[in-house]
Amino acid sequence: MQIQNRGTIGGNVANASPAGDTLPVLAAADAVVVLQSAHGTRRIPFAAFYTGYRQTVRRADELIVGFEIPPVRGRQWFRKVGTRAAQAIAKVVVAGVVGDEVRIALGSVAPTVVRAVRTEAAIARGASVAEAQRVLMDEIAPIDDIRSTAEYRRRVAANLIARMLADRP
Repeated sequence: MQIQNRGTIGGNVANASPAGDTLPVLAAADAVVVLQSAHGTRRIPFAAFYTGYRQTVRRADELIVGFEIPPVRGRQWFRKVGTRAAQAIAKVVVAGVVGDEVRIALGSVAPTVVRAVRTEAAIARGASVAEAQRVLMDEIAPIDDIRSTAEYRRRVAANLIARMLADRP
């Protein structure tokens, strides 16, 4: 409990776990990570921050000092699927924005948090929910591990996208 109450978004982002709960939210919001060192400040688009599993562009002499999050237009949507309701590592986590444009980001389905840009494009061109689900299932690359199977993660992610689209205004 003490660690949970002391955790920060910066720590969650720096940890670089693809299962981090806040990462899809920041990705869907097109956030910018602000890094600072004795040599100056850098602003990195969230989509460019992760280079691989638990790897980032942050240099050893830099700290995450903030995030720049542009105004989000549209309905915001978030779901986490885990073993328990609280304090569980996510099996699948989805964040989205549904409005004039659709933005979808997922965690625990690839080596890094991912924006589902092909799925977003399919929805933008009027694809059915079933077609959007097929595109998404091809777009993500989950693994089998101790928490879940890749097939389970694909199906859950597709079902969550269907729910998100059903919740559209």
